[in-house]
Amino acid sequence: QVQLLESGGGLVQAGESLTLSCVVSGRTAVSYAMGWFRQAPGQEREFVGSINSKDHSSYLTDSMQNRFTISRDNAKNTVYLKITNLKPEDSAIYYCGIRDWATEIKATAAPWYDYWGQGTKVTVST
Repeated sequence: QVQLLESGGGLVQAGESLTLSCVVSGRTAVSYAMGWFRQAPGQEREFVGSINSKDHSSYLTDSMQNRFTISRDNAKNTVYLKITNLKPEDSAIYYCGIRDWATEIKATAAPWYDYWGQGTKVTVST
């Protein structure tokens, strides 16, 4: 049973930084793609970026490239999402999802991913 556990969210002031973590446990393929998404109340789940386990290639949408960074530590089975200069519009629940046996890093549709974590909530105050 593959499990994803996000952490690192919380209440922060605008302008601060956060690093979210997603730990992968259970049976996983040798290679997989992991995506970060976020969902604000009343809105659809929005793709943030992704990274693959094979060569650590990563992808962020144009709107995310300036303040978001994705990295991974294979030894810890953990993928990170760092957000700098947080803005109130970054407030959302952040989710990680993985798809086994995949290296595609530009899969922006949530249904493409096989497994999801429960999310970690980020609230940015002014």
